[in-house]
Amino acid sequence: MPLQPTPLFGLGNFGKSRNVSSQKRTNLYAEIHQDGEKGSLTLYPTPGLTTFVNFGAYPSRGMWKKDDVLYVVNRFTLWKVTNDGTMTNIGTLLTSAGRVDITDNGTQIIIVDGTNGYVYNTSTLAFVQITDPDWPGADTVTFLNGYFIVQKPNSGRFYVSGLYDGLSTWTALDFATAESNPDNLIRVIADNGQILLLGPDTTEFWSDSGALDFPFARVGAAAIEWGLAARWSLCKFMDSIIFLRKNRLGAVQVCTLSGYNAVPVSNPEMDFIFNEYSAVSNATGFAYMVSGHPFYQINFPSANESWVYDGLSKEWHKAESAVGRHRAEIQQNFLEKSYVSDYENGKLYLFEDGVYTDDGQSIAREFISRHQSTGNYSFLSKLWLEMEGGVGLLTGQGSDPQLMMQYSKDGGHTWSNEVWVDIGKIGRYGTRAVFNRLGRGRDWVFKFRVTDPVKTVFIEAWGEFTR
Repeated sequence: MPLQPTPLFGLGNFGKSRNVSSQKRTNLYAEIHQDGEKGSLTLYPTPGLTTFVNFGAYPSRGMWKKDDVLYVVNRFTLWKVTNDGTMTNIGTLLTSAGRVDITDNGTQIIIVDGTNGYVYNTSTLAFVQITDPDWPGADTVTFLNGYFIVQKPNSGRFYVSGLYDGLSTWTALDFATAESNPDNLIRVIADNGQILLLGPDTTEFWSDSGALDFPFARVGAAAIEWGLAARWSLCKFMDSIIFLRKNRLGAVQVCTLSGYNAVPVSNPEMDFIFNEYSAVSNATGFAYMVSGHPFYQINFPSANESWVYDGLSKEWHKAESAVGRHRAEIQQNFLEKSYVSDYENGKLYLFEDGVYTDDGQSIAREFISRHQSTGNYSFLSKLWLEMEGGVGLLTGQGSDPQLMMQYSKDGGHTWSNEVWVDIGKIGRYGTRAVFNRLGRGRDWVFKFRVTDPVKTVFIEAWGEFTR
């Protein structure tokens, strides 16, 4: 019997029952081909990490890009980093831990740490703490139409600065309150010309009214009955924002905003996974793009796991480093490249496609296949997996790259021992991963894994099933 194309690749995820789906992609993302010459779906490797600068033992608290400079807060210090990695100390904060929020108005960069606010003037180069007696304190800050907008901690109030001045123009009466629900604000952010006020249960939209006494007014009845489940899960994504949401029912989902509607992008399987975690309020998220794929990565520190949503294929895959969750915590685009901070130490990495290690550590790339059910018992005499071959390195680990395979005959509950095959030393482009005489089964699931630091591309599969 000739080999037949075998649909191992899919977009599903394991969740409530492995007998329904055991699929999982780890450090691999899917690309769908409308006119695929070899299958309609290919799995490609996610970016790796290369150290750019290192601030020491403590993780960075915030990052911001302005013109051709990257600004980083690490412990007490605001640093200016140029594209050649030169680090310059430009100011000292009063706090040393916890996330900070940062934005700018063209000349002033404002930093808030919950209690204090600071302004760095990019023209005068002065770094100054905000000492205005009417400064309300702030957990988060945004900018719109000439005004800094801050959310006062432990309240439903947000305050605005004077026009283009976040240092000394705060007024005690320049505030408003999100009133659709009597909950405290968690975050403020400007998006598409409006201010979003996010509480734990609801989200309100305000716009610039042009009024002289207070420049912003609520947009009609445009409030949604969904709130923000984790302050730092929210970020800009494609032409909107994305965040981990919750409502009064208590469950959480990842959603994007479409107009005044919060649209879930996490499917029921992912929702099941997220809601199984013991804590989600400390989740963090960021967005980036690789080869036309807009990605949103959400980290769950309490569960030591990271997941990535692909806005192009609409699929979810897992991101892992050797420690469990992915190392990346805060992201910033800088001079057309993506940089991320480490959640555990002071390293700042270039997050780059075509890099196949995490700062020198191996990246395990793995996928678990779709169920292959034949209805009755059948023999699998041959399984042929096509990958991009000839990807071996000249020396060291990866000079003879290997593919590890395990199979399950009970729907993904238990697995066989690993079987290893070559995927092609350097230049051996015609290498195929072939597995013979795998036995008899009724419901097959396959797990494929590569730990060598090489380009790992899964293209198509063929199988020979016989009764």
